[in-house]
Amino acid sequence: MSNSLLNIKGVSCAAINAGIKNNDALDLSIISLADGSTTAGVFTQNIFCAAPVVVAKNHLQQSPLALLINSGNANAGTGTQGMENTVKTCEILAEKLGININQVLPFSTGVIGQQLDLSKFEVGIPSVVSKLSADGIADVAKGILTTDLVEKSVSTQFEVNGTMVTITGVAKGSGMIRPDMATMLSFIFTDIKASQVELQTGLTTATNQSFNRITVDGDTSTNDACTLSATGMSGVDINDCMDEFQQALNFVTKTLAHKIIKDGEGATKFVEVCVKGGASNKDCLEVAYTVAHSPLVKTALFASDANWGRILAAVGRANISGLTIEDINIYLNKVSIIQAGEPDESYTEVAGSAEMAKDTIVITIEIGESDTQESVWTTDFSYDYVKINAEYRT
Repeated sequence: MSNSLLNIKGVSCAAINAGIKNNDALDLSIISLADGSTTAGVFTQNIFCAAPVVVAKNHLQQSPLALLINSGNANAGTGTQGMENTVKTCEILAEKLGININQVLPFSTGVIGQQLDLSKFEVGIPSVVSKLSADGIADVAKGILTTDLVEKSVSTQFEVNGTMVTITGVAKGSGMIRPDMATMLSFIFTDIKASQVELQTGLTTATNQSFNRITVDGDTSTNDACTLSATGMSGVDINDCMDEFQQALNFVTKTLAHKIIKDGEGATKFVEVCVKGGASNKDCLEVAYTVAHSPLVKTALFASDANWGRILAAVGRANISGLTIEDINIYLNKVSIIQAGEPDESYTEVAGSAEMAKDTIVITIEIGESDTQESVWTTDFSYDYVKINAEYRT
């Protein structure tokens, strides 16, 4: 597993400051894919999905050859005009690259409810295209950010019969995170040879154990999207290494998902809520999300306050049937709080406070005897979370 960002043969990228944001940061990115590339995608389930999401979903079946991404404006809640503006940006890029308009996948992130300034794209797109290079992916990782404090990127490689297969991914997101398909935005590239159907299967599997298991605040964005593009330029066919590819892709998506949580708006704690023993995976997830979304649990985590009654109360109100008090055990890291529904006699406030003071915490909740287990990753709620979101448009 590599720590440095690796280029993918057949992928060229660039990002510039086109003036879409109100600062000097990179905000317009383009990714160009070699002919013959295949792309799969997963998108937000929010009914108010943004104009670029609607267009990208429509274009996904047209053998995409370019991704157009802007930050600073979500182009969501913008009605018919927003849709027309998205199509126009695709048209500008398609003309510059000499491809069909339907082969451009558009993505936007930023403030909801404001129309795109098309002049920024008319001037910016030719400038970005002129800068396309094989090693521009790091700039894209910067160009897609909004309230994020750090770039989120990762690469990994595995060998098949002496040939290296590479996967590189970038992501953005730190607030309005409970993806319900993927993260706010994530773009993953590989040089493996695969059909769109094969990529879609792999991506859905990977997102379900990564991006679909994280939550900062329980809000699903209007713009969530995650794509996986394969150029085929390693010459290795996915059918010759299906398990190894899935394992590597899972690593990439989970690493990016965890980076999103660690960069959660105002976050000071990285928290795993692990629920075991439920009648079904769905029951385990319901309990995990109920705890992870509790503002009282999250503020106690921020305060390093071992107020375990808040965890207990959240578990008790989880919307599942057949939850029995006597079956419930709760742990803060390795420290036992509740055993068989009663306070553990060995528990001390000192021990609980010591665990809550750590910046990485695992809350384990056992609700039955089955082998079923699910984890959700989340953050605490700090003063800064409120400040960042209260001042987002000012």
